[in-house]
Amino acid sequence: YQVLFGLMARRLAAGERQIGWKVGLTSKAIQQQFNVHEPVFGCILDQRPSGHVFAPADLISPGFENELCLRLGNDLTGTITREEARAAIDAVYPSLEIIETRGNLTEQLALALADNAQQKTVILGAPAALPKELETIEVTVVINGQTAAAGTGDAVLGNPLNSVVWLAAKLAEYGRHLKAGEIVMSGSFTRQFPINPGDTI
Repeated sequence: YQVLFGLMARRLAAGERQIGWKVGLTSKAIQQQFNVHEPVFGCILDQRPSGHVFAPADLISPGFENELCLRLGNDLTGTITREEARAAIDAVYPSLEIIETRGNLTEQLALALADNAQQKTVILGAPAALPKELETIEVTVVINGQTAAAGTGDAVLGNPLNSVVWLAAKLAEYGRHLKAGEIVMSGSFTRQFPINPGDTI
């Protein structure tokens, strides 16, 4: 993570802007797969205008995850409750995180974290008010007209709000905190899927 923060500082100095954070490895099955005891985090940086079109050659083994993206209305620092996390969120977006496989995540987890935990970009749907029950929200993944997976919000640490709780505490270990206006990618309801040229997702 310290290497990640150093790389972030370079990118921010070059003119990019941090707009939020991602939380990954949020399901117990994925944590066991990668032999970790907790989730991981990465940074979301804004470097291209909305609507940017990536050519296939611009991306390294791309894939996607389906997530709820939570926007903060006020700062959060350190140990917080789920209720405090809920009170701080002023909007939720259905979203797709576009990830890249830039190396072997299983064998080189530390390198993957320094490389921003596979994060490439994020696609946000229309914002909505925060629903009362996030753990029962359903998602269906449809690729080229075929249903590929389905899941519910409880796959994300039992409740996507728990991602915000975990992240606030983890960032405090590094002297950082969540800021009003930032977005938090809370974690995928299902496994990752690859993206191939021509796919409709």
